[in-house]
Amino acid sequence: MAAVTLTDVSKAYGPVEVLRNINLDIDQGELIVFVGPSGCGKSTLLRMIAGLERITGGTLEIDGQVMNDVPPAQRGIAMVFQSYALYPHMTVRDNMAFAMKIAKKSRAEIDEAIEKAARILQLTPYLDRLPKALSGGQRQRVAIGRSIVRDSKVFLFDEPLSNLDAALRVATRIEIAQLKEDMPDSTMVYVTHDQVEAMTLASRIVVLNGGDIEQVGTPLELYERPANVFVARFIGSPAMNMFTGSISGPGEHTVVAMDGGDTATAHIQSDAADEGAKVKIGVRPEDLTLAPEGSPAVFKGEVSLVEALGETTLLYFQPQNDDEPVIAKLPGIHRFERGQVIRLGAVPEKLHLFDGKDMSFLYR
Repeated sequence: MAAVTLTDVSKAYGPVEVLRNINLDIDQGELIVFVGPSGCGKSTLLRMIAGLERITGGTLEIDGQVMNDVPPAQRGIAMVFQSYALYPHMTVRDNMAFAMKIAKKSRAEIDEAIEKAARILQLTPYLDRLPKALSGGQRQRVAIGRSIVRDSKVFLFDEPLSNLDAALRVATRIEIAQLKEDMPDSTMVYVTHDQVEAMTLASRIVVLNGGDIEQVGTPLELYERPANVFVARFIGSPAMNMFTGSISGPGEHTVVAMDGGDTATAHIQSDAADEGAKVKIGVRPEDLTLAPEGSPAVFKGEVSLVEALGETTLLYFQPQNDDEPVIAKLPGIHRFERGQVIRLGAVPEKLHLFDGKDMSFLYR
């Protein structure tokens, strides 16, 4: 198994630059996940590691060797695509064995690798079936098994669960997590647009936006300490609420005068020079609580929609001075009516402050 290092890696199609100066170290044994909105360059970056896209600038190293001009077949990587791409006339066993046969491995090596992969992926009862006799989740597991039998240095996953229904996505995601536990030294790079997959699978997450890396960190680091407004709103579901205000009381606990008239106190230190500075106040829907009359409120508004999910209740608000809806995620069952005025607060430790000008600096 191997580490992957990207140094000032760029990609352009003629005058159109889609990735700019990507610097990233992926350690051996990591499962690192690329996330970001459509068109941010995450799949392109994965395909550059695989050798399916030419690197325009910078260097890619796998296991300490520069791979820029090395053909895909010689990079020691295995890739699982969004589509299963199984041979329909071959059994599961033959699909998994195909690459090893091409590499002229011995029958004993092939059988041992297939039995091990089938055991890890719970495919042993299906080895003699054709793909048409398998469910979607089983076919995706075969595609994964076809990759892991090759004993590659790096495993690449390009949105492998996007074609599955919701229940199969959850089941297969758990199986991929178990696969990583069974292969602790394997280096895996995983692309997804689903942040739940990212949060549950990743050792670290790379958040991409517009061809740049916004932040790299563990799932909880990105959730608790987002570097900017983009990461704060991208990580977490529903997205983090954002309010505008200005600092009215700098110090160890920063007091913010909300544009709506209330005040909020954040457990974040600020200096005297910050007084009057415009800020964005971020609070996650699950961190909002009902605020009694007379207590400080981060937000006050009329309920526009109620979603009762049983274990939680989602309240939606449409502020008059902001296009972004506000969402509160309250535990348990709450009976509210549309148009009812609700006051919401949050404890100081759960508030995030961002610079009001460029949204990129997080007060800490």
